[in-house]
Amino acid sequence: MAYVEKSSFERDMNYIPDRITAEPGKSRDTLAHQGVAGPDVEHTTWPVEPGRYRLVAAKACPWANRAIIVRALLGLQDVISLGMPGPTHDERSWTFDLDPGGVDPVLGYERLQQAYFERIPDYPRGITVPAMVDVPSKAVVTNDFPWITHDLFFEWTEHHKEGAPDLWPAEVREEMETVMKRVFTEVNNGVYRCGFAGTQEAYEDAYDRLWTAMDWLEERLSDRRYLMGDAITEADVRLFTTLARFDAVYHGHFKCNRQKLTELPALWGYARDLYSIPEFGENTDFEQIKQHYYVVHKDVNPTGIVPKGPDPAVWLEPHDRASLG
Repeated sequence: MAYVEKSSFERDMNYIPDRITAEPGKSRDTLAHQGVAGPDVEHTTWPVEPGRYRLVAAKACPWANRAIIVRALLGLQDVISLGMPGPTHDERSWTFDLDPGGVDPVLGYERLQQAYFERIPDYPRGITVPAMVDVPSKAVVTNDFPWITHDLFFEWTEHHKEGAPDLWPAEVREEMETVMKRVFTEVNNGVYRCGFAGTQEAYEDAYDRLWTAMDWLEERLSDRRYLMGDAITEADVRLFTTLARFDAVYHGHFKCNRQKLTELPALWGYARDLYSIPEFGENTDFEQIKQHYYVVHKDVNPTGIVPKGPDPAVWLEPHDRASLG
């Protein structure tokens, strides 16, 4: 995930803006995701076509982990293949070091960078995950992560499994957009704002903003099972991937240490509740998460030492939240 180095952390939100839609040139939903999906730019559309695209997404990365979870929730595993880079990478690119010979078996690439260069030679920005890749041309289609999960729901509807959850319920969608915007700016991005602050003042401002939002979430989840009520939505996916990394990484590595997640009763129960759902829990890999942050962020952790804890077994403890919905 690219970012701009200043005293205060700023995320580079300029992505390849193409989209994959059921009807090329059109989309089934026109919400702008202002403040979430980056600048307002004209989209080029590609056709929905089972078997044509490969989602490249690392379990280590919270933004990519969203796409893996949504793909599983909607039952798109046989429609969109999944390539998974390893948890660490160098300055050039994510690499496929988990695959035999270090080569993605479908794309034939050692580095995700190759798919970017196939589309845009000498692509000048960061090589990020998740990325949707067109298998016939082996070229990246888009890396615009909020739109990827949005379109998996709205544009691939005909290929969803029976009983797939309604991740964008119409009756709460407007409020959900507001909730997701705050979760993104203050929590998903807020932990990075703490971790990459360049001055004490910038860090303390980021810390205060993060914990104001965490307190808001703790209160919101004290009397409802999920962020929008009785059923999981896209908003829950987006929050979960940050919570799953909180105690293992953000609490210490990013200095977000007012409290641990395990010390926040509502948020901790909520996180365990989601983790108990196979599509969430089975796609959460705490070892890969720790390897990624503690090895890749050499400026934050120059020794590269990866902590042994915390014990992931605590995630299996009963959450006792079924009574809320």
